[in-house]
Amino acid sequence: MQKKNGYLVISLDFELFWGVFDVRELNNYRSNIDNVRAVVPRLIELANNYNIALTFATVGFLFNETKEELLKSCPDITPNYKNSKFNPYEYIKNIGDCEKTDPYHYASTLIETIKNNPQHEIGSHTFSHYYCNEAGQTVQDFEEDLLATIRIANKKSIPIKSIVFPRNQINKNYLKICKKHGITCYRGTENHWMFNTYDTNQLEKPFYKAFRLMDAYLNISGYNTYNIENLKDSLGMVNIPSSKFLRPYSKSLKFLEKIRVNRIKKGLSKAAKNNELYHIWWHPHNFGENTEENFKLLEDIFIHYKKLNSTHNYQSITMSNLANLITS
Repeated sequence: MQKKNGYLVISLDFELFWGVFDVRELNNYRSNIDNVRAVVPRLIELANNYNIALTFATVGFLFNETKEELLKSCPDITPNYKNSKFNPYEYIKNIGDCEKTDPYHYASTLIETIKNNPQHEIGSHTFSHYYCNEAGQTVQDFEEDLLATIRIANKKSIPIKSIVFPRNQINKNYLKICKKHGITCYRGTENHWMFNTYDTNQLEKPFYKAFRLMDAYLNISGYNTYNIENLKDSLGMVNIPSSKFLRPYSKSLKFLEKIRVNRIKKGLSKAAKNNELYHIWWHPHNFGENTEENFKLLEDIFIHYKKLNSTHNYQSITMSNLANLITS
């Protein structure tokens, strides 16, 4: 592998309303999802302008063009979550018949847009926005979900080589299943207690949320940059851990936004100077509100990356391409 420079990875959890149906009402979040139709092409255009690669970790449901196709593509075995609110298969009966009538649950046209820009990657965000650490689901359920993702992506001639687990719920027992079916890498979490996703109840407690919010502005957890040579795990999978979640612009905290972006830029600088990884992630629907402000902040980050690319040969790369470099 190349060892003379560091790498920037950007992964996007592309999920539309499937990613939040258990925590939000569509009527209260409709504009955010609506605006994803404009956000995704704009993200691609901006990234292309700065020669930056994006990994779109995509929920498998979104590949389907119609409700009929979606129902046919569902696995025979589905997760039986103890908490039924997590079950998207019950929710399917409420959705529309196709992308034209229901742009909140289908995205085949947006997937084609990404596919037509081959410098970017389409990876998996599981088929059904699957929660790997919630009670009731099993290893077999997960494998069926993964196979459904691979099948629907194959129909569009899209190879799936990377995975981002919904809500960052990484289950080590499931990494073997991923490797078995050709997945080479996944997005891990920051090595700090506030990002522990194994106890899902703990993760959502106000105490932990407060620390994660403060960490966006203050250097509590560190810059979370990583030695490239240490990313391969014991299973032969490549763990490409998160460095920072790019929180959406906040009008109530706008006086702190420069501090938040500077924290990311300092992390990028550290990674570039030490030939390390820095991994930023967010959801396209995060840019569905305050869109102009979010893109302005993102371009500020991209401009900083471009300077580091010039001075330190810092490189932008997709998740699977980085995994290929590490394992070659």
